[in-house]
Amino acid sequence: MAGGESAATGVAALKLQLSPQLDGIDWHWLANVFERAPLGSRDPALLETSFRNSQVCCFARVDGVLIGAGRALTDRVLWTVIYDLALLPEHQGKGLGKAIMDSLAQQAGAANVMLYAAPGKQPFYAKLGFRPMKTAMAKFANAEGAQTRGMIE
Repeated sequence: MAGGESAATGVAALKLQLSPQLDGIDWHWLANVFERAPLGSRDPALLETSFRNSQVCCFARVDGVLIGAGRALTDRVLWTVIYDLALLPEHQGKGLGKAIMDSLAQQAGAANVMLYAAPGKQPFYAKLGFRPMKTAMAKFANAEGAQTRGMIE
């Protein structure tokens, strides 16, 4: 950020709007956001279903344009698991991803938060206080694809 501007000032200057509302979301546009983030291609219909089936959602808009989103599952007591956080590349590094994460955690209200990070995004999450887990495991429908993308060993 230029001239010593803080992340909070940068977010405010952008007129960021965060909302949990699914109404009016253009799922094709959101699939484009995921692809450009880059988090791979997503089928818009499956993306919509995954967000609608999540207890917690956050959609980020700047000047009315959808620029990012996140979703999580939670028991609202002990655990929240964040599965998706996507933000257009031109809006990364301005505090917007942190704002989405803060919104998800606040809405969920659970004591502990786990997340599913794309390879290479770990430094962003580490700045937010997340630490690698030694015992996390996953079973993927496409294990070979997950291995190719660097998600599993």
